[in-house]
Amino acid sequence: MPVSPDSLSPAENQPPTAIDHLAWRRHIPALASAIAGIRQAADAWDAVSDSFCDVDGWPVDEQGYEDSKVKRDAEAWRHVEVFLDHGPEVLAGVRAAARGDDCVEGPISEDLRRLHGIDTTLEQAGKLQHEWDQVMALMDASLPGSRKLYESQAEEERNADGWHYADELSIRGPALVRAADYLVGRADTEESSRTERARVALTRSASGGHGNLPASPPTPPPTGSPVPGRSR
Repeated sequence: MPVSPDSLSPAENQPPTAIDHLAWRRHIPALASAIAGIRQAADAWDAVSDSFCDVDGWPVDEQGYEDSKVKRDAEAWRHVEVFLDHGPEVLAGVRAAARGDDCVEGPISEDLRRLHGIDTTLEQAGKLQHEWDQVMALMDASLPGSRKLYESQAEEERNADGWHYADELSIRGPALVRAADYLVGRADTEESSRTERARVALTRSASGGHGNLPASPPTPPPTGSPVPGRSR
């Protein structure tokens, strides 16, 4: 489940190892794909919804209208489940990697502000999924065989309730993906810079240890040799 604090956690005082690996980066493409999927479902609905209604917006083909809406909700919920699987880890990673000044100014400051409230969306969608799981488990335990009879209807109700969360994620989700991409890129750049500095320092150290030796001090004159400026 998503982390509960809604504010970003600065990373200035965290040890470098806390964000070195950025394991959550592997989830970013899945979120980007889920956002595209929700928008595609919404666009497909918008493209046909008017055809089922009269000029005042009232359905004239109620069955076609309802079937199309059920299809939209089912497709959108499938992508909400992707967000439930991958979103909390990416959100926590972004909040750990973001610095205090990222929230005030810079290329992702607006995106970070847009993330306020995404916790609630993920939490509520997660509760809806949990309730669904409980209902299915109850059917299997108390009414064997009833799942086949009622699962489709229960699924439609869940998907319809979940459309609101899908819509919210299609709005706030892109900000999460953009912020995540930026922070991963910055971390990679900084890591590359540290690696290059370490390589240069190592090269200098090796060169200093095997280069020209410092000049030897002048050899003192042999004992008994005349000293310039003095007579015998």
